[in-house]
Amino acid sequence: METARTIVIIGGVAGGASAAARLRRLDERAEIILFERGEHVSFANCGLPYHIGGEIVERDELLVQTPASLRRRFRLDVRVRHEVLAIHRTRQVVEVMDLEAGRRFEQPYDAIVLSPGAAPLRPPIPGLELPGVHTLRNMADMDAIKAQVDAKPGGRALLLGAGFIGLEMAEALTQRGWKVLVAEKARQVLGPADPEMAALVARELRVQGVELLLGADLKSVAPAGEGLLADFGGRRERVDLVLVAIGVKPEVGLARAAGLALGARGGIQVDEHMRSSDPAIYAVGDAVEVTDPVTGRVGLVPLAGPANRQGRIAADNLAGIPSVYGGTQGTAIVRVFGLAFAMTGASEKALRAAGKPYEKVYLHPNCHAGYFPDASQLQIKLLFDPHHGGLLGAQAAGRDGVDKRIDVLATALKAGMTVHDLEELELAYAPPYGSAKDPVNFAGFIAANVLDGRMGVFHMEEAASPKASQLLVDVRTPSEFAEGSIPGAVNIPVDDLRKRLGELPRDKEILVYCRVGLRGYLADRILGQAGYKARNLSGGWLTWQAWNEAQAA
Repeated sequence: METARTIVIIGGVAGGASAAARLRRLDERAEIILFERGEHVSFANCGLPYHIGGEIVERDELLVQTPASLRRRFRLDVRVRHEVLAIHRTRQVVEVMDLEAGRRFEQPYDAIVLSPGAAPLRPPIPGLELPGVHTLRNMADMDAIKAQVDAKPGGRALLLGAGFIGLEMAEALTQRGWKVLVAEKARQVLGPADPEMAALVARELRVQGVELLLGADLKSVAPAGEGLLADFGGRRERVDLVLVAIGVKPEVGLARAAGLALGARGGIQVDEHMRSSDPAIYAVGDAVEVTDPVTGRVGLVPLAGPANRQGRIAADNLAGIPSVYGGTQGTAIVRVFGLAFAMTGASEKALRAAGKPYEKVYLHPNCHAGYFPDASQLQIKLLFDPHHGGLLGAQAAGRDGVDKRIDVLATALKAGMTVHDLEELELAYAPPYGSAKDPVNFAGFIAANVLDGRMGVFHMEEAASPKASQLLVDVRTPSEFAEGSIPGAVNIPVDDLRKRLGELPRDKEILVYCRVGLRGYLADRILGQAGYKARNLSGGWLTWQAWNEAQAA
């Protein structure tokens, strides 16, 4: 009989715990030992802000699995507070420190799944080591922040970084009655998003009373009485708590010391089977470099969903089941007070950086049938290949229905669909949930019209600086036009356009726009069939306003 293998898993939470449970389901005989440096082997780290904010009342609700539950159900040897100090590849042993007992020992292995995760970045800024300055990675971090918030109702917090964690914490602390200042070095919140879409999130933050300091460069933090003084070089802010949430870096110390290959982005290099440069060692989660299936570029994407899948794939391959990881398309969503923002695939910024051709459209449909109560507007940006219409990425914001639409678009992108496929999707409809023509269908209709030459489009940059050979025409009503318009535009409502064609010069290209794009499309069709050269501003006045807010940040 073949000797049972010993599989050592280093690190728990999403990647390591998923690999351990999956491997046990596939191999009942293997000895599976999971070493976790921290106190908890499997906890909902994405839920930490919501316990601080009070929505998740019971702390223990965040404990997905405990060492006891994993031993009982999966017969796993789970050892928390055990830190792996070194991997000795030639002897195939790991050197382990029992942090509770202070005892060092060696554990032989046949294979390893390395899941060390990523640590919060702490830039070398004076004062970030002071009490009252926090990061948020684990339950202990959460407990420390919550204790300080509980102890001082109505305090003031500085959140350094406007990524997902920073914005979730802005909401959580505001809900607890704290005043919040979010400082971000970039000129926008949510760095992965495109600026005009991120501007919608910034607008919501300001409406909710969060102060934004964009383009901010923190110089130092110093004690100030019972609080802290943050110096931004000419501007000082007195706060009670500082949260550093500027990003994470992969924990690759073990891998580097063991001689495993690291990539250009500093993460562990793995193949499509999640195998490292040592065939006996697999690596998963936030510490590994992954390929973007849209741009083909390699990067680091610290998301729980991909980490879970990678853990399963590593376990499959260890159990002799060929399994391949197809890359990380970066599907993510964040709630910011009453607004949800989500994205999948490549952003416009990423496509430009990769030199990949693209076209884009914007739309602003209702989340469900407009005649049904509480219909609210979605803002959707769709990026697609200008030659064959393949999906490249999408971003969406709104009060309701954002998750549904981005998940459909993420699935369509994964399946290699085109904008024409979006036109044909049959999606669930009843007035409380959607429309007979879903916003995803509408995205397909608009993009297909552009792709097939039935509508010309132009975008914000061109609207801001039209050429002498172009004329901007606002086809909204006079009352809408009076409330605000793009500089230099003339107003001819779409319903009057046919009888006023004689007012338009034949020797100029007519750039039309409306509130969201629909009336502009109708005007484009009228003008095109009347012999004019015309194009429509994708997304209309609403997208123009968001784009302007992004430019002014």
